[in-house]
Amino acid sequence: MPALDTQTKVAVIGAGAMGSGIAQVAAQAGHHVYLHDQREGAAEAGRDGIAKQLQRRVDKGKMQQQELDAIIGRIQPIENLSEAADTGLVIEAIIEDLEIKRQLLAKLEELCAGDTILATNTSSISVTALGAGMKKPGRLVGMHFFNPAPLMELVEVVMGLATSKTVAETVHATASAWGKKPVYATSTPGFIVNRVARPFYAESLRLLQEQATDAATLDAIIREAGQFRMGAFELTDLIGHDVNYAVTNSVFNSYYQDPRFLPSLIQKELVEAGRLGRKSGQGFYPYGEDAQKPEPQTEPAHQCDETVVIAEGNPGAAAPLIERLKGAGLTVIERDGPGRLRFGDAVLALTDGRMATERAATDGISNLVLFDLAFDYSKASRLALAPAEQASEAAVSCACALLQKAGISVSRIADRPGLVIMRTVAMLANEAADAALHGVATVADIDLAMKAGLNYPDGPLSWSDRLGAGHVFDVLTNIQNSYAEDRYRPALLLRKNAFAQKGFYS
Repeated sequence: MPALDTQTKVAVIGAGAMGSGIAQVAAQAGHHVYLHDQREGAAEAGRDGIAKQLQRRVDKGKMQQQELDAIIGRIQPIENLSEAADTGLVIEAIIEDLEIKRQLLAKLEELCAGDTILATNTSSISVTALGAGMKKPGRLVGMHFFNPAPLMELVEVVMGLATSKTVAETVHATASAWGKKPVYATSTPGFIVNRVARPFYAESLRLLQEQATDAATLDAIIREAGQFRMGAFELTDLIGHDVNYAVTNSVFNSYYQDPRFLPSLIQKELVEAGRLGRKSGQGFYPYGEDAQKPEPQTEPAHQCDETVVIAEGNPGAAAPLIERLKGAGLTVIERDGPGRLRFGDAVLALTDGRMATERAATDGISNLVLFDLAFDYSKASRLALAPAEQASEAAVSCACALLQKAGISVSRIADRPGLVIMRTVAMLANEAADAALHGVATVADIDLAMKAGLNYPDGPLSWSDRLGAGHVFDVLTNIQNSYAEDRYRPALLLRKNAFAQKGFYS
């Protein structure tokens, strides 16, 4: 289906940050936009806020004044909903309350023409439930923007049980014409992003609760090894713990308290203490003029007189690390073997989901030191290491020294299954695989949503493929065996692909 013509008028109901942002997007695309809010003066304030933001672009030479004037001229605040009767698309961005949204949709059905598309920007309410009370639920579709709407590329086009395919396709094409990256999703709890992203927060919170290391170190590992824009604690401080915790609880309860979505007691404590993050001045980190963010724990320089690295077999995803060691001037002798590195007293291996202590005992290697996954070993500036209980301090020093010789900062953490990046990526891929299995979205749309909506360095299913067929399944199986918890059960699609030795894109 083609996108709505720019001659089609658009109405946005709700002039808060999100509604105003959506109005700006539609106006920038060339539509005449009605902006309405039941609060007196809010629509005018919303338009003024848009003008103020765009003026900064003009002042920096990134936009012409005449362009700004044209955009603002296309945004018309209205006092009464009846003034939006001649629109072809109405997007509601009001409070997240089922009954209040239903009341608004009922009014819009009475006011607007029968072919007017009604869209909801809800991030958590079922589109099916919203449409249940409508006369023509086929005209209702989710159009979930991400904040700030003018900057964030993703739009989830959410189809309820009754949503017309034509309506969904028109909105998808329109979002694309507005410069966005739309994806289709079915109306299930959390849609794509808010569901698949839960492990990103949950695994760091779990590691913190298990005292693997501190919040600043975990965030640094996520950024500098995983190449995520922010660590979980920085991000939840930014979002607000009340908001993030509420979403986690909503998804947890919507999936009948599936342990995969179990909320964190640590985050619960923060909310109860009023430590909501940046907006309250204190979350995991302090904020304010004199606040100092804690530094991550980084190993001091270690000494190991050895200059030769023995590479026993192909270390799989960590293969680029060998090339980096060679580039650092180390002599690397490559032999057949199970994919380990030997340097002085240390035997280093990429985590496979087992604890180092368990793996050392099982494999008969006392000086085993596990290292974490990195998005790109050739560029990673930090890696997490976890030594086995059996490992000598001399072996740990050699393991740290080896990575330091390659210019990599080392954060030594307690021995926990899957370390940090590996278990986080494995759980993201697991949730994404389960969403694909249940038809929430296609594999490609899930990956696109996580990259465009949350700036992930790669989609979780694409990342899983890069690790190799069956790798994530094996890691999760080992983590589940360690904890004996259903939380880490591998998704059925991961299991099938592992035994078929295929990836999500093959």
